[in-house]
Amino acid sequence: MTIHIGAAPGDIAPTVLMPGDPLRARWAAETFLDAPRCVTEVRGMLGYTGTWRGHPVTVQGSGMGMPSLSIYASELIREYGVTTLIRIGSCGAMQPHVALRDVILAMTASSIGTPSSTILREVNFAPCADWGLLQAAAAAAQDQGVTPHVGGIWSTDTFYDERPDLTDQLTRHGTLAVEMEAAELYTLAARHKARALAVLTVSDHLQTGQALPGDQRETGFAAMVEIALAAAFPG
Repeated sequence: MTIHIGAAPGDIAPTVLMPGDPLRARWAAETFLDAPRCVTEVRGMLGYTGTWRGHPVTVQGSGMGMPSLSIYASELIREYGVTTLIRIGSCGAMQPHVALRDVILAMTASSIGTPSSTILREVNFAPCADWGLLQAAAAAAQDQGVTPHVGGIWSTDTFYDERPDLTDQLTRHGTLAVEMEAAELYTLAARHKARALAVLTVSDHLQTGQALPGDQRETGFAAMVEIALAAAFPG
């Protein structure tokens, strides 16, 4: 058992889906897994374990932002032996050709800094997705009739942005979307030889100001979860 997860040994599967919202974790587990059971609710951060097509899967909330994600991902990898971590979450589109409800597969994740920056010091480390997961997710999306956007995203710890100049430059350099966790997830996975991927659904658009209504933010995310599961267990 760990401080922040508290699940018993054997309660966490080797493959974990990580939404930021613990209620989204419950929704995903109850919607997509067989026989899901709550294995942790420490600090209200819900985690469920069940099976998908016979494969054991855990869905664990990560909280908002890279510092929170870092805690949960570190404990999952180091204490529970998790080898595959897939972030499933929302993002804000930054390119005109990316629309609400579109799915983004994050090949890379830029950031100003992450909790791991203190280790890397002056190096501008380039965190990236696991190629096998990325390739499998792209194939799974196509099988479902979804054409995903594949490319770089931006991970920030500032939700209420006060740097429009930075947003403009990232958009200019082709960044697809902004979210708050993937860069640290990819860095931790690289450090501990785990596999990681972020599969994201566009819920907001920075250029147009469009946003999904609250009641559509779960129902519109089903494709993302299905792609993540199919990527973890291809074939």
